[in-house]
Amino acid sequence: MHTPLSPLTDLVFGASLLFPPIFKAVVAGFFFWLLIHPLLRGWLYSGEIWHPTLMDLSIFVLCVAAAMLLMTVW
Repeated sequence: MHTPLSPLTDLVFGASLLFPPIFKAVVAGFFFWLLIHPLLRGWLYSGEIWHPTLMDLSIFVLCVAAAMLLMTVW
């Protein structure tokens, strides 16, 4: 008869992982950003925007916020 050394030998590692909603929103927002960024890239780097990297970051934050809103409404 086999006796386990630890009472947690049947624990599956994947069952202990938790992905909080903000992580899911960041991942979904990143995919939204991947869709939107190529459409706006020419305008962002044309010289009209004072700081294109900051504008790009703000678009990413808006995408994450939209993803979080979609997850809470859905």
